Amino acid sequence: MTKSVQIVPFDSRHLPLFVSLNKEWIETYFKVEPMDVVQLENPFDSILKVGGEIFFLLENGEALGTCAMVPHGKACYELAKMAVSPAARGKGYGEQIMHHAIQWARDREAEKIILLSNTVLEPAIALYKKVGFITTRLGTHPDYERCNIEMELVLG
Repeated sequence: MTKSVQIVPFDSRHLPLFVSLNKEWIETYFKVEPMDVVQLENPFDSILKVGGEIFFLLENGEALGTCAMVPHGKACYELAKMAVSPAARGKGYGEQIMHHAIQWARDREAEKIILLSNTVLEPAIALYKKVGFITTRLGTHPDYERCNIEMELVLG
């Protein structure tokens, strides 16, 4: 059977996956923090209503990946809450959904995309660098205890 992969914007049917996939990776490496609770328990107010978007990667109609784009001012978005189902990792789905999110930001004339992460997540950091993100800050972050790296991608 041929795989049909598509990336779609927010659909409330997939909201449980947005929550479960993100909790899975966060709890595997870290702990759920107050900002996670805000975004995962109320993505409508914290992401969608303020001009952001949540994407889902579907394989044959099954949601296997997700990421959010959270606005930070007029011309900047944060790539956040990106996760792929453990069973679907290694298929390039993270990169596909990230490219889709980057194009979405470009279509909205964003000037840059930022992201917050942790250097222990080596495959993720390597992926971010591969698509052009550069490190802009190392060390503790005021919003997340787990964050020790901030990266950005300048669009243009």
